[in-house]
Amino acid sequence: MTTVLITGGHSGIGLAAARTLAAQRIDIVLAGRSLERMQQVADELRAAHGVTVTLLTLDVSSLASVRAGAVQIRAAVEVGELDLLDAILCNAGGRFDGKASYSPDGYETTFATNCLGHFLFVELLLPSMTEDGRVVYTVSGTHDPDSMDGKAVGAAVEPDATALANDGKNGKKSLSAGKRYSTSKLCTVMYAYELDRRLRKAHSSISSIAYDPGAVPGTGFLRGMPKPIQWMSTTSAMQWASKRMGITTSDVEFSGASLAALATAPEFVGQSGIYFQAKEGKLSAVRSARISYDGKRAERLWDDSKRLVNLTSEEEALQLR
Repeated sequence: MTTVLITGGHSGIGLAAARTLAAQRIDIVLAGRSLERMQQVADELRAAHGVTVTLLTLDVSSLASVRAGAVQIRAAVEVGELDLLDAILCNAGGRFDGKASYSPDGYETTFATNCLGHFLFVELLLPSMTEDGRVVYTVSGTHDPDSMDGKAVGAAVEPDATALANDGKNGKKSLSAGKRYSTSKLCTVMYAYELDRRLRKAHSSISSIAYDPGAVPGTGFLRGMPKPIQWMSTTSAMQWASKRMGITTSDVEFSGASLAALATAPEFVGQSGIYFQAKEGKLSAVRSARISYDGKRAERLWDDSKRLVNLTSEEEALQLR
């Protein structure tokens, strides 16, 4: 039986993906902070499609929560309560407006939530995946400073994990919320590519994919925006204007179905190290930002992230099993 784990699968694009997968009789692991909201989704999917839905309480901004969640999944796989994971969808995330705030580990909230949590989660769960499993990272066109998506939000800055994790500390001025968000998505694209490089070097058949669902009204990104902007994003006039400006637009149903397809559809077998984008009803492989292909920067980002999450030698050894 196919099993897919999805973070943030109880709302927005993640929920649309979960519904698509469940309709295909694929078992789901929902991982998120709100057990109550996940339970409602689980009840819906079980009743409608008869699939198995496992719930995992997970706060990706907390490294302790990520470690505890990974231990729970690995234990369930080891005793046969859960099948090996065919896909991990790193979908949870958001934009956090206002002054810089910090995670339980003392890292800037945007970077902790959108980057470090999933980085550690994937590292810990690779041994619990099938041989030809897929890791799909939900990213954003805002990562590209040369695109209209990036210019509209705030151009991404240097993908320096240490600087981003400590943004706004020691009396220094923090980045704007838009720059924090776009840069976190640039880092996530680079994680996807660097993971692909490392998997290929290890002769692994697991795929690592970056996925841009487009600007979708009602998602976590827009929920962090002021109420008037949230309302405007749902109007036909605003959607028309966004398209005219060159913003990458989509809708929640198509973007969710595309995320589900990247997780399990046969046409994406072996499509690792590629950036896919949903735009106006079409899912295509496109080029990401020029800087995202910089291998040296990606390697430094990876190594700094390992240090920030304090990945132990024992945790790294899990990948060698």
